[in-house]
Amino acid sequence: MKKRVAAGVLTGIILVGAGIFTAFYQPSEKTDEIYKAAMQDFKEGDYQNAYYLFSKISLFSNLKPIAIYHRGECAKMLGDDKSELKQYQLLFNNYPNHKLSLRTRYLAGQKLVKERPQLAKKYFEYIIHNAEDSDYAIASEYYLGVILKDKYKNSKIFPTSKKDDIQNHFRHYLKQAPSGVLALEVINNWLELGDDISKDDYLLMANSCYLFGEYEKARELLGKVDITEGWALDVKTSFAMKNYQRAKYLTENGLQKRAQYVTEDEVISAIDIYNQLVPSKSKAVERLLSLSNGKGRDYLLSLKCANSPQADKGKCYTDLYVKYPQGRFAADALSNIFFAKIKAKDYDAAKKIGMDHLNKYPNSNSAPMVMFWLGKIAEKTNNYDEYTSFYRSLIDKYPDTYYAYRAYLRLSRSAEPLITSYIDPKPVVYPYKYTHNNIIVKLVDLQDYDVVNELAGDDEFIKSWVLYKKGDYPHSMVVAREAMEKIADKPDKYDLRWRLVYPVIYYDEIKKYADETGNNPPLMLALTREESYFDPLAQSIAGASGLMQLMPSTAAEINNKFNLGMLIPSSLFNPEKNLKIGNYYYEFLRNNLEGYDISSVAAYNGGIGSIQRWKTTLHYNDTDEFVEQIPYPETQNYVKKVFRSYWNYIRIYNGNN
Repeated sequence: MKKRVAAGVLTGIILVGAGIFTAFYQPSEKTDEIYKAAMQDFKEGDYQNAYYLFSKISLFSNLKPIAIYHRGECAKMLGDDKSELKQYQLLFNNYPNHKLSLRTRYLAGQKLVKERPQLAKKYFEYIIHNAEDSDYAIASEYYLGVILKDKYKNSKIFPTSKKDDIQNHFRHYLKQAPSGVLALEVINNWLELGDDISKDDYLLMANSCYLFGEYEKARELLGKVDITEGWALDVKTSFAMKNYQRAKYLTENGLQKRAQYVTEDEVISAIDIYNQLVPSKSKAVERLLSLSNGKGRDYLLSLKCANSPQADKGKCYTDLYVKYPQGRFAADALSNIFFAKIKAKDYDAAKKIGMDHLNKYPNSNSAPMVMFWLGKIAEKTNNYDEYTSFYRSLIDKYPDTYYAYRAYLRLSRSAEPLITSYIDPKPVVYPYKYTHNNIIVKLVDLQDYDVVNELAGDDEFIKSWVLYKKGDYPHSMVVAREAMEKIADKPDKYDLRWRLVYPVIYYDEIKKYADETGNNPPLMLALTREESYFDPLAQSIAGASGLMQLMPSTAAEINNKFNLGMLIPSSLFNPEKNLKIGNYYYEFLRNNLEGYDISSVAAYNGGIGSIQRWKTTLHYNDTDEFVEQIPYPETQNYVKKVFRSYWNYIRIYNGNN
């Protein structure tokens, strides 16, 4: 027989249950309101109230584990170690699969290194075992080394095997994170072990010191390194310390005797530094070629070819390709041989070389150029199916390149370099389709950016988006650009990630002054992007300043010529004033170069005098041949970058293309 519950008791149970339900459940709008208030208190330094408010987040909300994490942060700011540790343990014990679990376990381990090293060791070993490729695992190696070192530092007997274990932990950290935030701590702890450190390990330490700008320390450590393996790093360190004679000597000596003991990238870095230290780069390359017989020689030959007169390029690149057919510069060399045949009007040979290039190097940086010029060869023989196939394949496979832009112009039979002056700017938004309950989107709306980065994991586009939301446009664009470059099959133009690579910033001001001067607004947007990545405080080593990177002398001349009434150079760091002067400068170039935008963009980088000289000395039939033959590699690349950006702004923000 079932027992009956008294009515009063039942009513009490219902009321208690309702109270519990009310305590744990709250509308999402209320949760967001509390969370936002807590974040505001945290930012304003009211950690006590923030700690309290975060505790009010409902257990049913997906913000709860994040609120627990922030309570730990509040406790840390209040100096309450016990409460801080308790919140971290609460999070990773109750939400073991949450992305903040790894971080809080790591932070708990940090708190316990001195007082409870064995528990800290357990946490760090768990991280290494369960997330071995994470930054937390790398940092855990350092702490395991410190825990082991502290265990034996006051002992009369320090077993060699334990020293080896400690060094292995420290070595692992510096190899995986040479510029990691703990690198200098690793070095200081490692050096305390005494002199039982290998030359290779001293080199690891010296490299980290160099990366942190600790050049004196790096130089001291390099004194304990075998010069055969440390010379390239010594070149960089000597250059940073302005000991230019030593940097030059080490480069010459290293290329002659020791190039095989360092990586190819290190050799190339040393060569680049050497070229900065001499008045004539061509003579520098010849000097180093006379000394080099191993790594770096193909790079030197590529530099020689790039700066050779147009008539000599074909032979120079042929020599490079024959000697180094498997080298990293082979694809570029073959593409230049291909173009030399086109210049010589040997189209049959050019076509064979071009097809060979596409077969051997289908994913190289020079592949789009080869596809484009194969299309132009087919046009010369009126082979409609062939040239349209090349152009369309190029646009499909390499949609965001300069050569896709040129292919589009060929397909549309346009003689003008500019497609349109119209774009429809759209805002940068979360780069993926999302549901209303997307936690990352919610956290960004709540301006909890640091946690978003943690939850994003390895997704660079989300990290780029967070940087954009913070207003760090240059860094955001670099992160997005590098992430997009890693994608072999590019997404279509409607993909929201493209907006991070090519955001529309300062466009109202750009369009205002472009319209005022008769310039093309999207082209001025593209030029501004390439000049400064929309950093109004950008300044080059030479002194070019602001959004459109204007030299003060040039800006002063344009200011006077057009009576703009500005104070130079202070106006250059004002976004609107910089854009006004920059547009008037571009108009000046365009008016003096017969209205040609390709020439004007080239002059913006290489100077109007250079362009006027090239137009009379270079032999070319059309714009494409002119651009390929621009003698300054920097200016040629600049033209391609600006028009690539122009193409992408049109492509992404104009639905007609």
